[in-house]
Amino acid sequence: MQATVEEIAAEAADADGTDPLDEAARIALADGGAEVVAEDDAFALVHDGDLSLVVRPSARGRGLGAALLGRVEESYAGPLVAWSHGNHPAAARLAATHGWERVRDLWVMRRPSSLPLPPLEPPAGVTIRSWRDSDAADVVAVNAAAFADHPEQGAMDLENLARRMAEPWFDPAGLLVAEDASGMLGFHWTKQHDDHLGEVYVVGVAPAAQGRGLGKVLTLAGLHHLVGLGVDEVLLYVEADNAPAVAVYSRLGFEHAAADTHVQYRRG
Repeated sequence: MQATVEEIAAEAADADGTDPLDEAARIALADGGAEVVAEDDAFALVHDGDLSLVVRPSARGRGLGAALLGRVEESYAGPLVAWSHGNHPAAARLAATHGWERVRDLWVMRRPSSLPLPPLEPPAGVTIRSWRDSDAADVVAVNAAAFADHPEQGAMDLENLARRMAEPWFDPAGLLVAEDASGMLGFHWTKQHDDHLGEVYVVGVAPAAQGRGLGKVLTLAGLHHLVGLGVDEVLLYVEADNAPAVAVYSRLGFEHAAADTHVQYRRG
């Protein structure tokens, strides 16, 4: 079943230009934590109330998506949300037909590495350094406080942190923390996808340390790290309605294209 899911997802990614499975879905699939209904040309995957529904490009237009969604709705009683990665028109039609509500827009913003970076100048008394094994509890605590209202990132615990660090892309040198005499103030976890693409994976600043420009400083530190690795482009994900964050990223040279939008729907 997993091989079928991977095959259909790969074909969909090639056709649509974006991966239909996000990191959480792939981890759940790999770890056996997802409920999967798979057929020859389509699959539905549910984990923690999050639905991924994908139809093989060559089989679209035959009602397979609607049929699978109907089966999921009948069998899954709890709350359900679903992402349309790339804001696919077929997903919007399916959501409207089944009474699902559009509740979140997530932007992808991109920055070419050819743009010059301003120098890194941490505030007085603040040090930025790479990850140490002893940082785990502090990173989880800062993350929980910084993302207390975030439905996905805020749930990260020590086990989930370790699971993410077990991924092949993890590089301790790319997890940067900011600290002063009081302890950890924030962190920037970068991600290198391949030789050409890097990502601002997570930037978290403790609420008590906000207002000191640390978000921008940590983002800039991560950008210097990724550009130093030789990537051609850096991307990040940001909530479309998070105006302060969008403003910070825009000033650092990130731009958003309309096609780079992920939409979350919720069952009505």
